[in-house]
Amino acid sequence: MASEDVKTSESAVSKIVNLAEEAKLAREGVKAPSYAILSICKSLVAGGVAGGLSRTAVAPLERLKILLQVQNPHSIKYNGTVQGLKYIWRTEGFRGLFKGNGTNCARIVPNSAVKFFSYEQASKGILYLYQQQTGNEDAQLTPLLRLGAGACAGIIAMSATYPLDMVRGRLTVQTENSPYQYRGMFHALSTVLRQEGPRALYKGWLPSVIGVIPYVGLNFAVYESLKDWLIKNPQFGFVEDSELSVTTRLACGAAAGTVGQTVAYPLDVIRRRMQMVGWKDAASVVTGDGRNKAPLEYTGMIDAFRKTVRHEGFGALYKGLVPNSVKVVPSIAIAFVTYEVVKDILGVEIRISD
Repeated sequence: MASEDVKTSESAVSKIVNLAEEAKLAREGVKAPSYAILSICKSLVAGGVAGGLSRTAVAPLERLKILLQVQNPHSIKYNGTVQGLKYIWRTEGFRGLFKGNGTNCARIVPNSAVKFFSYEQASKGILYLYQQQTGNEDAQLTPLLRLGAGACAGIIAMSATYPLDMVRGRLTVQTENSPYQYRGMFHALSTVLRQEGPRALYKGWLPSVIGVIPYVGLNFAVYESLKDWLIKNPQFGFVEDSELSVTTRLACGAAAGTVGQTVAYPLDVIRRRMQMVGWKDAASVVTGDGRNKAPLEYTGMIDAFRKTVRHEGFGALYKGLVPNSVKVVPSIAIAFVTYEVVKDILGVEIRISD
C-alpha cells in the first residue's frame, strides 16, 4: 500500500515537472505580442537616434554638397569644399551652415528608423527562404543576400519619406536673396502642393530608388561582411571578447559608406536637379542670378543625364563628391555604431547581423 502511494506521488511529481518544462519551452518559443511590439519600438528608436545624430554631425557638408550639385554652371558661387564653406559662413553666418538640417532630421529620423527595421525584417525573411532552399538550417546570409536585404530596406525607407527629402532639398538651396522664401518644412510642402501638384513631391523619385539600391545595399552588405570577416579572423587583433571595438566598427562603417556613395553618386546629382524643376522663383544659385540661365526642364531621368553631360561634361555627375565623401564616411560610421549602441542600451536582443 505504501509502495503504491510512493509510485503515485512520483508519477504526480513527474507529471508536474513535465508540464513545467513544456510551459517553459512554450514561453521561450512564443514571445508575447507586447514583447514583440516593444522590441519593434526599441529598434525604431535606435534607428531614429542613429539617423538624427549622424546627419546633424555633418550638416554643413551636406548643405554644401547639395549647393554644388544644383548651382548654375554659368554663375559659380561655390567652388570647392573649403571655399564653399567659407562663402556660406561669410554670406549667411553660422546658421547658414545648418540651413535645412531641421527638415533633414525630420526626414532622416523616420527614414533611418524604417531603414534599419526593414533591413532586420528583410534579412530574417531572406535568410529563412535561403535556409529552406538549401535545406541547411545553419546557413548564414551571404554578402549578395545582405545586398538584397539592404536594397529592400533602402527602397521602403526612401519611398516612405521622399516628399520630405524633396522639400528639404529646396529649403537647403534657398538663400537670403532668393525671390521667394519657404518659411519651413510644412510651408514648403503646402506651397509645392498648391503650385505644382502632388506629383511634384516625387520629382526625382526614380533615380533616387535606383541609386538607393546600390547605396544602401552596399552599405549594409560591406558593413556586415567586414564585421563577420574580422570576427572570424581574430589573428588580426581586432576582436575583444568575441566582439569588435567601437573604433573597429566605425572603420567598417566608413568603408561601407565610401563604397556605397561612390557607386550611387551620379544618381544623387540627377535626383537633386530633377527636384529643382518647376520651382517658381527658384533660388539664385539655381537660376544663376538671371544670367545665361541653363535649361532646367527635364522630361525624365535619362533626359536629365543627357543634358547634364552635354552642357557640363561627365564630371558634372560628380559635383559635390568631395564634401560628400568627407561627410558620408563619418555619417555612415556614426549611424551604424550609434544604432548598435542604442539598441544595447535599450536591451534589444536582435542584432542587425542576425
